[in-house]
Parts: sequence; C-alpha cells; structure tokens
Amino acid sequence: MDSDQPAATIEGRVEQLLHLLDVRETGELAFRGSRQPGGIGRVFGGQVIAQGLIAAQRDVAPDRPLHSLHCYFMRAGTEELEIDYVVRRDFDGGSFSTRRIIAMQEERPILTMTASFHRREDGFTHQEAMPDVPGPNDLPTEAERIARETDPETARFANRFQKMRPIEVRPVENRSFLNPTPTDGVQHTWLRLGAPIGDDQGLHRAILAYASDMMLLGTCVLPHGVNWRTPGMMTASLDHAVWIHDDLRVDDWLLYAMDSPWAGGGRGFNRGRFYTQDGRLVASVAQEGLIRYRPPVG
Repeated sequence: MDSDQPAATIEGRVEQLLHLLDVRETGELAFRGSRQPGGIGRVFGGQVIAQGLIAAQRDVAPDRPLHSLHCYFMRAGTEELEIDYVVRRDFDGGSFSTRRIIAMQEERPILTMTASFHRREDGFTHQEAMPDVPGPNDLPTEAERIARETDPETARFANRFQKMRPIEVRPVENRSFLNPTPTDGVQHTWLRLGAPIGDDQGLHRAILAYASDMMLLGTCVLPHGVNWRTPGMMTASLDHAVWIHDDLRVDDWLLYAMDSPWAGGGRGFNRGRFYTQDGRLVASVAQEGLIRYRPPVG
C-alpha cells in the first residue's frame, strides 16, 4: 500500500498493518521498517516492538516460536522517518535461541530489545483463572458506544481512534476520556484484529506484542483521576516485557486484563494478561512507564 493515510475500512487498516510489519532487508541482519500511514508525532511503541520482533524472527528457525521479549525505550521515535533495525545473533542452543535487536533513527538508538525463542516441548501446566467479566458479544461495539455518547468532544475522540486502529476494542469498564475520576487501577478490554490473517504464529505473536502496548500505561494513572489529556501530564513507556505462554490468534477475541500494583517517583508499574474466550492464559505483560505530572502555573 502506498497511501500515507489510514485506510477507510478496518480490513484495509489490517492490510496496512501487515505491510508495516513486513520489514525490508537492507544488509546482513539489517532491516528497515516503514512509517505508519497517517502517523504524526511520536512513533507508537508497539510498532517498534513488533517490527523489531519480525526482524529477529527472520533469523530464527521456524520451529522455535517466540516465548519472551524484554525491551527498553530510550528516545521517542518520530513518525517522520522510517526505522532501522540491527539484529545480533547472541545464542543458538539445543532448545533456545536469543536475539538482540536495536531500533535506530538517524543512527541513534530509540529501543533495544532481547527476544528469546523456544523449541516446543511438553511440561507441567497450570495457570491463573480468567477474570469473571462480560464476554465481547455482551458489550457494545465501538460504533454503538460512539453513537450512545452524549458529549460531542468525547464522541469525536473515540471516532478518531476507531478510524485509525486495525484492532477492534470493547472495554468492559465505561470511563470518560474528558472527565477522568479516581478509580481502581484495574481495567479489562476485549480486542481482536479486524480481519483474518492466516495461521503464521510468528505474525500472530508479533501483532500481540504490538497490541500489548495499547492502553496498558493508562492503568497506573486510573487511581489518580488523570489521563494523557490532563494538562501538565507527561507519559511515556520506559520498558516493556511480554511472555508468550501458548499459541494464540489475534484475529479471535482476546481479553486483555490489566492492573497496576504500584506508582511512585514519577513512574508507574503495570501488568497485563491475555486470555482466549475459552479461558486459556496465552500471554503475560509487564511495563513501567513515566507518569510525570507538573500542574500548569496560573
């Protein structure tokens, strides 16, 4: 796709996302990721993670799917430039492979990531139970939520996000964009990619990593009655980790259960769990972010 604007339909936006993640090889273990169509300002962190992961997967045996990644955000990337990725082949053992990835713009690193890949094997199993929340079919669609919204500005914001995302979201909790109030640091959202993408687990896991950076940072400010639109509020992801526990499909509904057990010193810590509709825990996430608040003077 050559358009520099988001596609009109969610199916078109999924196609754009697949194009975005299809990084181009520019040299030995060197790749380049495209810009997000219609993107302005800072690059979405999930995009950098997913593009870097796709680059790393190009150098790992297909029988070793991703099981974890750990990354640090160092600088805000800009949507004005493409992103270069350098992959380092750190380890290939009998069961595990490890790759280091550096994402750069203008020859300066914006993210470093380590990704580990594990040959499938049998073992003990247990998991934390899925939260008892309404299913996606019991919640209004995004279009229905927007149609019910009585505040025009809130509806405008929600409509804008809906038209940009390739992923459909159905929040369990109904919270205000414009007038946040203190509440528990817990939120649940059902999400799924807006069109089928086949059976490639590497792609499904990369898109889950992309989606894992959506909404998570906002969890740690819920108890304080602020959000990213609050004047004087500065937020940014600092580090991010994802563990993949089992095969998954991002084009089927997944419940993203998020909570924040701590905030302090200008930072907030967040956790997330991804469940399938039948209750399988397929991934876990942890993230710390900057939540710096400087009330405007006067």
